[in-house]
Amino acid sequence: MLNIILPLLLFAALALAVLGAVKRFAMWRRGRPAQVDWLGGLLAMPRRYLVDLHHVVERDKYMSRTHVATAGGFVLAALLAIVVHGFGLHSRILGFALLAATALMFGGALFVAKRRLDPPSRLSKGPWMRLPKSLLMFSASFFIATLPVAGILPEGFGGWFLAAILAIGVAWGVSELFFGMTWGGPMKHAFAGALHLAWHRRSERFAGGRSTGLKALDLSDPMAPLGVEKPTDFTWNQLLGFDACVQCGKCEAMCPAFAAGQPLNPKKLIQDMVIGLAGGNDAKFAGSPYPSLDGRGKPLGEHSGGPHLPIVALEGKALVDAETLWSCTTCRACVEECPMMIEHVDAIVDMRRHLTLEKGATPNKGAEVLENLIATDNPGGFAPGGRLNWAADLNLPLMSEQKQADVLFWVGDGAFDMRNQRTLRAFVKILKAAKVDFAVLGLEERDSGDVARRLGDEATFQNLAKRNIATLAQYRFKRIVSCDPHSFHVLKNEYGALGGSYEVLHHTTFIDELVKSGALQLGQSKADSVTYHDPCYLGRYNGEYEAPRNVLKAIGIEVKEMQRSGFRSRCCGGGGGAPITDIPGKQRIPDMRMVDIKETGAELVAVGCPQCTAMLEGVVAPRPEIKDIAELVAEVLIESAEAPAKKPAAVKREEVVGVH
Repeated sequence: MLNIILPLLLFAALALAVLGAVKRFAMWRRGRPAQVDWLGGLLAMPRRYLVDLHHVVERDKYMSRTHVATAGGFVLAALLAIVVHGFGLHSRILGFALLAATALMFGGALFVAKRRLDPPSRLSKGPWMRLPKSLLMFSASFFIATLPVAGILPEGFGGWFLAAILAIGVAWGVSELFFGMTWGGPMKHAFAGALHLAWHRRSERFAGGRSTGLKALDLSDPMAPLGVEKPTDFTWNQLLGFDACVQCGKCEAMCPAFAAGQPLNPKKLIQDMVIGLAGGNDAKFAGSPYPSLDGRGKPLGEHSGGPHLPIVALEGKALVDAETLWSCTTCRACVEECPMMIEHVDAIVDMRRHLTLEKGATPNKGAEVLENLIATDNPGGFAPGGRLNWAADLNLPLMSEQKQADVLFWVGDGAFDMRNQRTLRAFVKILKAAKVDFAVLGLEERDSGDVARRLGDEATFQNLAKRNIATLAQYRFKRIVSCDPHSFHVLKNEYGALGGSYEVLHHTTFIDELVKSGALQLGQSKADSVTYHDPCYLGRYNGEYEAPRNVLKAIGIEVKEMQRSGFRSRCCGGGGGAPITDIPGKQRIPDMRMVDIKETGAELVAVGCPQCTAMLEGVVAPRPEIKDIAELVAEVLIESAEAPAKKPAAVKREEVVGVH
């Protein structure tokens, strides 16, 4: 009986899965066109799955081993089941191989089931609670059905009764794991995830690469949409990426806005995009809702959408509330943690672009800041002529006078902030002590455009960037160095698409180089208890974690690491225009970060970003002192007195005679 039923069940499930795959692919293709390497992506997919994706999963040892056993066992078991039971190749070797695969899968499924007994709040429940049962049923049914093939049990063992039970078990398993993979259900991520890795919109992220710069809009094309209004305005491979979400909630657990009680949950946002593409409402979402000020979370079932309907409505309800998008600090903690390598921040900024460029709906002080950038080239609206006032007594070399230098020091808009001016002056002191050949743009420098771009004003960003690029093209320099990670990131990673490719360093990286080359004479810092806060735009965006710590170590400081440091550092709350849009929550993100700091017992916080400095110094005292690494280094500089000019040695007569 099984010899008849099993092939029918297997091939029926496979046929329905293929039909579902075609239907699902057509759903993704509703999005805008995107250039992908179709064949190359498919060929690269196994490595991306086994290496790049597994590298992220490996951070959680329990889930890593569980995933290897369950997913690896399933793939092997499914292939062998088709060969052995589908095509009827009853070989003892193949039978034992299938038994081993199903046993491996069963073991992994037990760990999945154990995790689901008391799942953490970040994990979605609902249909996901049945997945362990389906995995166990699939593996157990095929294990028992394969025992006669391996010669362990006689043919026809158990008779019709056992055959009927196994048929039910197989039908349950293959419907969830084959049919459900393409039609919808917990296993949907396996199919969509594999293709998402193959045709990822940021293929540079694989094989150890890094890709964090936002994609530029083509503002010269009058037909190109200005951002994303509806789900079909996303590129089709973005939609594919949303469908790959496994709802593990790791993004939710790391999101500073969610933790602060602001109305953002990156996991739900991605699921809302899937709902919008397919059409429907969020009533069946089985995870944590968007937070609300009353602590209950935003009610489910009130938001709905469709592939051609606006995602955000300025009046009434749509799929997503505008304040959800404006809560994001663009810190990329969600992207860093996502095992499926989904790009949440790209999606958020794409939707912000539509609200800003098409609707003029940037909240709170957003519109004022953007107007300031247009009128004065800085977000604070300060008179551009005051950009060098902080350095009136420093006699800084100007590029307009020198025309060339080894280092172009990009000052940034911190030039208008009295607190950050201390950092700038400290770094100038370091440059002069190391006898670095440097110059500044002075009044020719404009805002880098970071804030405008994160707020969705792509037009203002590109205008600022192109003007800066034109200015830089007039001069010769080897490197750009900046004390601002935001300017550093934009200049390094986002100007290239507009014609400006430069070697750009953060000032801590440059100081580290100077220390290692022996260009600086340093004493020992008197700071006893110090922790270091990793800026998001230096760490997660650009992978620089070691240089700041190296510099601190060079001046005798042993860093007391916070629990959330390095690539898991908690955002200060200052990125992505968040202080400008100022969406209320239950608490402030910098207050949460200060709790992390106080847990270390540190009396001083070393920073490397003017935004981080401003946010952390905005926390109500008592709190530790905040100092930029440049300030700490400048404090211990040993400035050597000018050595008297050496008299030339007497030249031997015979040498003189030889000169003509």
